Amino acid sequence: MNNNSLLSHRKEEPENGILYLVGTPIGNLNDISKRALNILQNVSLVACEDTRQTKKIMNKFNISNKLISFNKHNSLMKIPKIVKDLKEGKSIAIVSDAGMPGICDPGEDITRCVKSEGIDIVCIPGACAAITALVSSGLPSSSFVFEGFLPKKKIDRERILLEISKNEKTTILYESPKRLRELLKELLEFCGGDREIIVARELTKKFEEHVGNNINNVIEFFRDKNIIGEITIVIKGIKKQDLNIDKCRMKQDLKDLINAGLSLSAASKYLAKKNGVKKSEIYNLI
Repeated sequence: MNNNSLLSHRKEEPENGILYLVGTPIGNLNDISKRALNILQNVSLVACEDTRQTKKIMNKFNISNKLISFNKHNSLMKIPKIVKDLKEGKSIAIVSDAGMPGICDPGEDITRCVKSEGIDIVCIPGACAAITALVSSGLPSSSFVFEGFLPKKKIDRERILLEISKNEKTTILYESPKRLRELLKELLEFCGGDREIIVARELTKKFEEHVGNNINNVIEFFRDKNIIGEITIVIKGIKKQDLNIDKCRMKQDLKDLINAGLSLSAASKYLAKKNGVKKSEIYNLI
């Protein structure tokens, strides 16, 4: 098999009955590809997370096309109509406000539904804040976990924070500027102030900023700042030997609780819940 046969060539013009997932810039509009612009110009219609944001791209590059709103508030209502249009032969592009559709937006829902209907999907690659922040952070990038925005429900949020605290892989998070300080406090509680992190703000824009290098320093940096712009956080994983240090800490905590008057059972139950491990694992520390 020669190299040319490995290249599945797609026509430059949109094809009938195809859903196109089009990556758009995460800040700097010049980051959009010629292929993406061609698709946006020539599909039957463009479904946008926010038509006002997409119009900025369309206006800059003198593109005119039909735009419809497609976001988390109306996606369940819009998906059946989009599927119907695709089956009738229309070509449709899905775009997010920024980055790749399907990453923390309803592009994931439409993709799953369209594939279940046997309709072809083509992705037009583009920028992604998570990957941009990761590769510029200097933290290990060969293996990582993307969590997006943490859930608001406390029990679900703390479960993920606990996983992050024990993860050996780099973790990537998104957060809004108004909630960044609260998230940093949570990371301090679960991961400790020395954990290495990078907070990336306004990626690809004029005032792009990368703030590190550990949680304590980042908290201090943003203490009196007016925080604006999109936020991506990259958190370094722990080393394997740190797990042994963590067990030593839990063992000492267990002894301290027993000395304070708690029974072995009560102390183990408390520490198991706090550290997200089985009660039997705490027992085995003694």
